[in-house]
Amino acid sequence: MAGLAVAGIALAGLTACSGDDDKSATPDPTKGGGESAAAEIGVDDGTELTMWTRAPLEAQATRLVKAYNASHKNQVKLEIIPNDDMESKVGGAAANGELPDLLAGDVVRVPYWVDNGLFTEITDEIGSLPFKDDISSGHIDAGTVDGAMHTLPFVQDISVMVWNKDLYREAGLDPEAGPTTMAEFKEQAQAVADLKKDGVSGTYYGGNCGGCLVFTWFPSIWASGEEVLSADGTESLLASDAAKELYGIYADLNKSGAIGAGSKEETGATWVAPFQGGNVGVMQYPNTVVAAAIEAGIDVGVGPIPGVNGGTSTFLGGDAMGISKDSKNVEQAWNYLAWMVSEETQLEVVAKAGDVVSRNSLLENEFTKSDPVAAVAAEAIPNGRTPVAAYFAEAFNASGSPFVTMIRNATFEATNTVDADNDAVTEILSQ
Repeated sequence: MAGLAVAGIALAGLTACSGDDDKSATPDPTKGGGESAAAEIGVDDGTELTMWTRAPLEAQATRLVKAYNASHKNQVKLEIIPNDDMESKVGGAAANGELPDLLAGDVVRVPYWVDNGLFTEITDEIGSLPFKDDISSGHIDAGTVDGAMHTLPFVQDISVMVWNKDLYREAGLDPEAGPTTMAEFKEQAQAVADLKKDGVSGTYYGGNCGGCLVFTWFPSIWASGEEVLSADGTESLLASDAAKELYGIYADLNKSGAIGAGSKEETGATWVAPFQGGNVGVMQYPNTVVAAAIEAGIDVGVGPIPGVNGGTSTFLGGDAMGISKDSKNVEQAWNYLAWMVSEETQLEVVAKAGDVVSRNSLLENEFTKSDPVAAVAAEAIPNGRTPVAAYFAEAFNASGSPFVTMIRNATFEATNTVDADNDAVTEILSQ
């Protein structure tokens, strides 16, 4: 997915025990409230752990590491990798046996890394967590091969629908009622476009950004009751009736001039900027940057992404994390992972900073109960999905991927080649 810079939010460290304090007088730092166990999960003995994450998630990673280091003997040394360098960095380190203890990666790339043996299996460890069934499953599924689990959620990002309430008022639309079907989306986008305001468009999309498109368009297909991939991830199902109807909606909006200038060339680098600038009526959007649009002065409406004729869904994106194959500190690294998904961490570090928690029972909590964006996340996540395929990045995210070609042909060029273009996506997935 397109790298998105997220504004950091200052956060005090957890009030759990410090590295040298008497642990008998404080709660176990690997567990949240009510998650007691006879012994601490993993080992906390003062080991230095190494962690890699990609730059778009620096803010979240820094908060987590700061909180862990403040409350544990173990200390995590965090390295931030530029997004475009992540693949080559990981590949070179894997070949030389130099991967860090803790490795995080884009959830759609994790299946490829797992298939290539980059992670240590942690099936028994995950299964032993008393709250295992409460953890968001998408990031676990992405790292699961033949029943063997390798990853947990690190940072969870979801896709939502946003609209500019001021533009809706000007267009005679109800500012509190976003689209509940993609047909309504089309009508509302067109209504804003018909204002003929200089620089303002009905909608905008990353027409040359595969990651943007899967993140925001797949949910409409899922919400319509259809799949995007076969169960084994080797076949594309993007020539379905719902998919073709979705492409047709955007083709019609292009034809009417309702799509923002620049959509056809948009690679993801400036994908969210037009909405933040107040120049887009309605579009699908990353949950993590809604706050930035509000801070920019936009009166933002937020809702789940609808299907063609109703229903809702979201793309459970972000990054998953596991213990690398090269780690010599597996039990200590597991201590960090278990702490990361504990109730206390999810509430006091993740939710408190305004990010999406990875525990379903905690989606509604004291920090987000008055936050309309968080309320939408709580509604959307249970219906959300994470597509899993070993060659997902090559088929969808890569520059000039067959998926990008298919969308451009269907929505900009009107070539009527969806079936053939879909077969080209399958060819990559099935290699």
